[in-house]
Amino acid sequence: MHNLAIAMHKKGYLVTGSDDEIVEPSKSRLANHGLLPAEEGWFENKINREINAIILGMHARKDNPELLKAQELGLPIYSYPGYIYEQSKEKTRVVIGGSHGKTSITAMILHVLNETGMDCDYLVGAQLKGFDTMVRITAEAPRILLEGDEYLASPIEPFPKFHLYHPHIALLSGVAWDHINVFPTFENYVEQFQIFADKIEPNGSLIYFEGDDELLKIAHNSRTDIHKMPYREHPSVIENGITLLLHEQDRIPLKIFGKHNLQNLQGALLVCLELGVPKEAFYKAIQSFTGAAKRLELVFSNAQTNIFKDFAHSPSKLKATTDAVREQFPNRKLIACMELHTFSSLNQEFLEEYKDSMKKADKALVYFNPHTVAHKKLSPISTEQVKAAFGGDNVQVYNDSKILIEELQKENWENANLLMMSSGNFDGLKFEELAEMIF
Repeated sequence: MHNLAIAMHKKGYLVTGSDDEIVEPSKSRLANHGLLPAEEGWFENKINREINAIILGMHARKDNPELLKAQELGLPIYSYPGYIYEQSKEKTRVVIGGSHGKTSITAMILHVLNETGMDCDYLVGAQLKGFDTMVRITAEAPRILLEGDEYLASPIEPFPKFHLYHPHIALLSGVAWDHINVFPTFENYVEQFQIFADKIEPNGSLIYFEGDDELLKIAHNSRTDIHKMPYREHPSVIENGITLLLHEQDRIPLKIFGKHNLQNLQGALLVCLELGVPKEAFYKAIQSFTGAAKRLELVFSNAQTNIFKDFAHSPSKLKATTDAVREQFPNRKLIACMELHTFSSLNQEFLEEYKDSMKKADKALVYFNPHTVAHKKLSPISTEQVKAAFGGDNVQVYNDSKILIEELQKENWENANLLMMSSGNFDGLKFEELAEMIF
């Protein structure tokens, strides 16, 4: 929400906002643009008929006093994605969806468009090197690139955000059940992606990963006027810990790695070709792509050890990321550490989905905070339950972050890599400080 506020401010709109809690980095960034509210809280007396639009965040409640006042006055009320669509009706809309990989694919495309000088508005789910905001909306750009989240749009629009974008070019990277608090069955979850495909503009394009059985069905069931383009992993080799793309007679070095990223890259290539980027220009530009924040991000490196941090939290993401580090560094010991933090991951019924997801790690350390479980009003889980759900003799489970860090400090890091995965932060752990602790 704060990125959208900054984007609209830059476009010349008069932007005001409110929240009951504003934290970093939102607080400082809003302040830098003169957009930080004088005080936190809800003030329905500030809602009046002079306001052209209300943009409602997902975490406001239906009984929010400002929302109720806006409804009483009959003001136009948009969800975050609804307003993005309103601002991009005249643009070519490219939407990247999928249970995993959508941030990385969006970031790859945006990087290439930026490197090749193609003007593009965007919405991406992570901070990218060279971009000061995660949202850009201008009057001039003829196209907009959107990361299409399947989570709900707003309290008064209880359907996925990406249903509101109506893409001309759509990409789906894969379907792996997530968000069980709003999509209680796998079938219900898959249905959201079919609806997304049905909302592609007439004569639009659907680019999809053909290694996913659910996407094959969705593509088969989608309209006949849609141009359908399947993709798989881009051909490559690994030499001395560096992944090289194979393209005709060329071997193109990358700064990223992993089969999942090679799948992401191939999808990004097809989108860029649809937008008119020459193939050779794509290959030249992608060499300097270093990844999005917290997507296999390297936070420490020496001759013996790399420490990576990653946003992985769902079973499919966990497996893809763990497998990627193992395959990139086959001769190094791999210690993979993940935090159960989301509603789905801490749910007793969902835990079984994690079976064998960290199988390729030499040591798989799983952490959860019992206070987080209680805060989400879920039934308590035990370390024994989590260990049984993950399976394998390599799994150790902790519910105290201090003990987890102590175990990491005791480890022998000679010829070993550490992979830290979470959508949270391991109780405020700074990974750079962790590196100092264990070396």
